[in-house]
Amino acid sequence: MEPSNRYRFKTISEYHKLAGLPKPGHPLVSIINMEEVNMPFDGRSKTIIFDFYSIALKRVPDAKIKYGQQMSDFDDGVLFFMAPGQVFTVEIDQDKTHRPTGWMILFHSDLLWQTHLAKTIKDYDFFSYSLFEALHVSEAEEAVLNSIAKLVKNETNNNIDHFTQNVVIAQIELLLNYAQRFYGRQFITRKAINHQLLDRLERVVRGYFENDDLGNRGLPTVTYIAERLNVSPGYLSGLLKTLIGQNTQQYLHQKLIDLAKEKLSTTNLSVSEIAYALGFEHLQSFTKLFKSKTNLTPSAFRQSFN
Repeated sequence: MEPSNRYRFKTISEYHKLAGLPKPGHPLVSIINMEEVNMPFDGRSKTIIFDFYSIALKRVPDAKIKYGQQMSDFDDGVLFFMAPGQVFTVEIDQDKTHRPTGWMILFHSDLLWQTHLAKTIKDYDFFSYSLFEALHVSEAEEAVLNSIAKLVKNETNNNIDHFTQNVVIAQIELLLNYAQRFYGRQFITRKAINHQLLDRLERVVRGYFENDDLGNRGLPTVTYIAERLNVSPGYLSGLLKTLIGQNTQQYLHQKLIDLAKEKLSTTNLSVSEIAYALGFEHLQSFTKLFKSKTNLTPSAFRQSFN
């Protein structure tokens, strides 16, 4: 175990042991009642890394949790996800009683070996969301999630047989699909906040493409745009897919094509000069992208105006 107040858990059993929990019924998956967790706190904060997946529906009064560079309280129930290797820090107010409630599902990637979910789990973008982008669930949604968690717990606490893996994975996948649905609801119901984010996105992208040094800077990356907006790349793409039907990369490409069309139709710059001005290193890459979006080469598009 790593030194004081920094813990890395390679197995679920290691976490159970330090948290004062009984040995998990299954070595690769466990569901934990947060009220039963008794983690030792020698200082005011603790940094934790799991080498396995975590899905948690938590209320942690009087605690602040830092995930990446974001700090958040967990006084209200929220659902958040972490992929293996991600780091989070818990800060405790030692003058108050720390009594977390809720549950946490831990599962190792080995559980998914040779299953459908092994191929698709990377498609669930919320495993890379920042803490402040966690899912705030309604009472009805929480009831659905609790029922799935109960099924996982019953399955792992009963006799393990050759059906156990498939049953547990089916329940985890069901939970992830419900989470996708609930995130879609959250994107829509937070309309004012999200449209403010879209307005900021528009300004950031427009400012980037209007920079005279675009040829040297190159094309903007999704990570760069997300950092400018102070959101995670996955959250930004999920939001855009819900609101406008495009992920961030598709959105950037569309803005790029719109600007290319403008330059092709209103300037005398050569196609090569336009490609370079838009941040492309190679004319072929520009031509390929333009044709994929318009079914025309840049030259053919320009000729259509003559």
